[in-house]
Amino acid sequence: MAHPVPSAPGRRTNPPLPSAIGAHVAPAPHSAPASLPTVEEISAGGVVVDTSDNELRVAIIARLNRGGRLEWCLPKGHPEGRENNEQAAVREIAEETGIDGRILAPLGSIDYWFTVSGHRVHKTVHHYLLRATGGELTIENDPDKEAVDVAWIPIHELARKLSFPNERRIADLAREVLPEHL
Repeated sequence: MAHPVPSAPGRRTNPPLPSAIGAHVAPAPHSAPASLPTVEEISAGGVVVDTSDNELRVAIIARLNRGGRLEWCLPKGHPEGRENNEQAAVREIAEETGIDGRILAPLGSIDYWFTVSGHRVHKTVHHYLLRATGGELTIENDPDKEAVDVAWIPIHELARKLSFPNERRIADLAREVLPEHL
């Protein structure tokens, strides 16, 4: 069962379309001029948990924002070709963290707005809870080279480590539903 996560204000005027615009941009205030063209962007990713011991660690990545500040976040990215959101989440997590996973449950979606290159972007990110099934922690397979670091974080510390409030809510939800899947 999907658990909804509160989303940012705004209303979708067009169906979501994948876009390659803006991987490292700061959120724009909602007062951005309405005259800017709006692009809908979809990503998928989530919380991949190592359940091999009682520590229950989660793989997260670090990225540099446009200001050069390090931000820890959940791995995610755009669906490619005919991928659905679940397939994209599994692939993106493997590319950005080196960890293969199997989806256990959907965790809900978050959305936010930002501006870049004269466009207003409305991004929706679909999150899933995954059990780690193999791989080694690395950023070497990230084709976009967006991730600058990767780490295993105990699930009980995850919300304190993540940079963004919406992702911290996803982490809290993952921690809440994980016992149903162990």
